[in-house]
Amino acid sequence: MTAEPARQARDPGLAAKVAFLSQSGAYPESTAQVACVETHMSWVFLLDANAYKLKKPARLPYLDFSTRARRKFFCDEELRLNRRLSDGVYLDVVPLTAGTDGTLRVGGAAGSKGGADVVDWLVHMRRLPAGRMLDRMIVERSLDEDALRRVVGRLARFYRAAPPVPVAPADYRAQFAAAIRQNRDELVKPRYGLDADEVEATFRRQLEALGRHATLLDGRAAAGRVVEGHGDLRPEHVCLEAQPQFIDCLEFARELRVLDPVDELAFLALECERLGAPWARECIFRTYAEATGDAPPEALVSFYRSYRAGIRARIAAWHLDDPSVQVPAKWIARAGEYLRLARAGTTAPAPC
Repeated sequence: MTAEPARQARDPGLAAKVAFLSQSGAYPESTAQVACVETHMSWVFLLDANAYKLKKPARLPYLDFSTRARRKFFCDEELRLNRRLSDGVYLDVVPLTAGTDGTLRVGGAAGSKGGADVVDWLVHMRRLPAGRMLDRMIVERSLDEDALRRVVGRLARFYRAAPPVPVAPADYRAQFAAAIRQNRDELVKPRYGLDADEVEATFRRQLEALGRHATLLDGRAAAGRVVEGHGDLRPEHVCLEAQPQFIDCLEFARELRVLDPVDELAFLALECERLGAPWARECIFRTYAEATGDAPPEALVSFYRSYRAGIRARIAAWHLDDPSVQVPAKWIARAGEYLRLARAGTTAPAPC
């Protein structure tokens, strides 16, 4: 990671940046309007044809965007990593500059004749058609099996080409055990409003399932099935253009991208089911097996699905720690929903 440059403009603050970027006249390209979307870690500004993403100066247990240099580094990483599974979507990383009078501008060069200095960095993207996002297609009942098979086909080609990431079988299982215990320890906290007995029972069953499926999991690591994948393969990150496009991978934590493709696909299947497409699970794994020759047993898929639901329960609960959250009840309900899905996945029988 490069060091901060010696010359630093005074940072105008996040609120001023958001206010500026919310104006249609802020951009080098013309746009009739700008729609602003706030996420847990970013602000996204949707223009008519393009989009710009501004990372918040956040420091959390799992990421650090607190300095300008770190935000630049992770903007570059977002570009590099997401180009692996998209075409012409991630365009470039552009500076947000401020002149000597404090006037903000998208683009331009630091130290230019006008005295502009970089105050932040933006990921510049082509805007994807909202109606072709996988989550929307599921909700609107417009997704068919052929379209989902194209999604999995591109993923299968990506996984086949990805070099294995060496991991010792015991270390691989230990990662699951540690995350399961972390999920339990977080979700029993009274501030999240979940039933502590239900939380304890769910993650106790997950740990028992981890023990039952030790041989299966060891075999995945020993066979070189672990690769560097997407890390956050949710339907809202998939667009069904002529060539499926995948966005918003986890650029800030390589350890969360290093996984078994079956684990990643089980997460996708879980989210498709939650949105109303339970049939997607069979289609996903049939297509994956046909494309790769890797036919994971149902017990393995169920374990991964349950594990991912537990992770999502914790992430949903963490939203309650954000003072800007407008509807806490939404996230309490979401955490409870994922907890039920996690528990349902712990009853699959052990492999023969």
